[in-house]
Amino acid sequence: QVQLVESGGGLVQAGDSLRLSCAASGRTFSIYNMGWFRQAPGKEREFVAAISWSVSNTVYSDSVKGRFSISRDNAKNTVYLQMNSLKPEDTAVYYCAADRLGSRYWGQGTQVTVSS
Repeated sequence: QVQLVESGGGLVQAGDSLRLSCAASGRTFSIYNMGWFRQAPGKEREFVAAISWSVSNTVYSDSVKGRFSISRDNAKNTVYLQMNSLKPEDTAVYYCAADRLGSRYWGQGTQVTVSS
């Protein structure tokens, strides 16, 4: 099992950048595929980006492709989401997730608010 703690959210203006971090506990972080999801008020939780355990594969939703970048540092047990050119529609609670062998673990989320 792995515990996840997100940080880095906040209130920014449209066009600004933010970097979210997700710190994981446990010595097996490097074998988990990691992802970011988000949930806006009144909407379903949606996929944002993911990175494989080997760091060789990344995937993004169409809505963030070209603006967001996911990365991980296995030595620090941390996954990052660099968010550039933020838009008001990016406003949501952002959740970190860890996947392995059919199990998914979630963090508590961090709020990102983008004002126009």
